[in-house]
Formats: sequence, C-alpha cells, structure tokens
Amino acid sequence: MSDALPTSDVAGVDELPEGLTELEAGILAFEERWFAADGSKDAEIRARFELSGPRYHQILNALLDRPEALAYRPMLVKRLIRLRAKRQQDRSARHLSVRVGL
Repeated sequence: MSDALPTSDVAGVDELPEGLTELEAGILAFEERWFAADGSKDAEIRARFELSGPRYHQILNALLDRPEALAYRPMLVKRLIRLRAKRQQDRSARHLSVRVGL
C-alpha cells in the first residue's frame, strides 16, 4: 500500500500544504470532487488510494480534527465536520429514543 499520490491528485498544487502528507491532501481533494467520479465512491477510493472504505474514513475522520486540514480546505472541513456531527446526533437519537406502547 502506498501513501503517495501523484501531485496532480492534490488539487493541482505544486507544493504540499504545511503539515499534511500527500495522502491527506489527496483525500481532502477527493472529498471535494468524488461525486463527479464514475462508479461508486468506495470503488474510487480503492482504485485511487488503495485503501478500504473503513480505513479511508478513519483517516478522513482524524484529518477533520487537525488544524492543518482546516487551514488547507476550510469550507470543506467545516462542512464535513457539520455532517459528522449531524450523523452522530442522529445515531444518538436512535439509540436513546424510548418506544412508547410496548
């Protein structure tokens, strides 16, 4: 498994953002435009990064908590943090809901 991506996959920049690896910058760039890819997101993740879906999402989730990622792609990172918080809230609501009438 290789963490390196071609520079062209890192949103067209010549230099890596401070504090991020090529893989991390590539993941952020991919999150900005994955919907335009042919096929499923998981298949594209496997082909592009040679990672399983769960491992990709572990890396992405950790990346969202890093200030370097926020500095590199602030709008994307803030949107993904909001989506993550909403999913966590929805999961908590499902687990904590009380069934009436049982």
